[in-house]
Amino acid sequence: MSDIPSLPGVSHEFVDVDSLRMHVALAGAEDAPPLLLVHGWPQNWWAWREVIGELATDFRVIAPDLRGHGWTEAPEGGYEKEQLASDMLGLLDALGLERVSWVGHDWGGWTGFLAALRAPQRLERLLALCIPHPWATPHPRQLALLAYQLPISLPALGTRLAGPLSRAILQSGRHGKRLAAGDLELFAEHIPGRVSLAMYRTFLTRELPASVRARPPGPLLVDTTLLVGEQDIVTKGSSPGAVSGQPRLKVEIVPGVAHWVPEQRPDTVIDWARGASR
Repeated sequence: MSDIPSLPGVSHEFVDVDSLRMHVALAGAEDAPPLLLVHGWPQNWWAWREVIGELATDFRVIAPDLRGHGWTEAPEGGYEKEQLASDMLGLLDALGLERVSWVGHDWGGWTGFLAALRAPQRLERLLALCIPHPWATPHPRQLALLAYQLPISLPALGTRLAGPLSRAILQSGRHGKRLAAGDLELFAEHIPGRVSLAMYRTFLTRELPASVRARPPGPLLVDTTLLVGEQDIVTKGSSPGAVSGQPRLKVEIVPGVAHWVPEQRPDTVIDWARGASR
């Protein structure tokens, strides 16, 4: 574990989740209310570095690395987003946790929705960040996302492009506040190109077409807040307020920021976790 970055008050464990060896960063009192922090692509637990210290005063903070990301094992398969949700629910089982509050950014937010729809009894509350909710109507400008998703999803080419593209994406949408070089490398150097390829090839060839054909998912039974950056192309067109047909879901817009809310607006995550209004 010598190459795992150090953060005050944080310890690290490797947990066997079914056949996956998963890295988990832990902070806060063991008997405090559990709070699960789930990052997205192309990051790892270090995405939460700006919030872990504050949250650990009130919660048992659990920040895993998704399969293939960070210091979690990178098997050949299993990058379907339903499997990522299964990994997280399996982690709760391995840690002996019946119920948690879940904070997820990017794919971590999407897997939170999947877990909430599949096993609502396991989630106390859900905060999803910078990801469209499952009942959203796609915005035409979101087609710009294909500019990186399509090349990464191509066999052979994708593995070569993943590194440069992930570095470019990690610096995009920060409005002049560039990610520090050390942080950039902690993310980009700890996700194999084949994992990035699998994440997006699975999405574009199987998950996205299936979602277009399928009926909208059933009602959300977990109290959920979706926070989206005002300038985030991923969630372009999101409307604030209640979501039609989903009384447990509300959308809030975070002004002056794009996709990297946990790093650039950490107070929004901390306030939600503590139940404070912004």
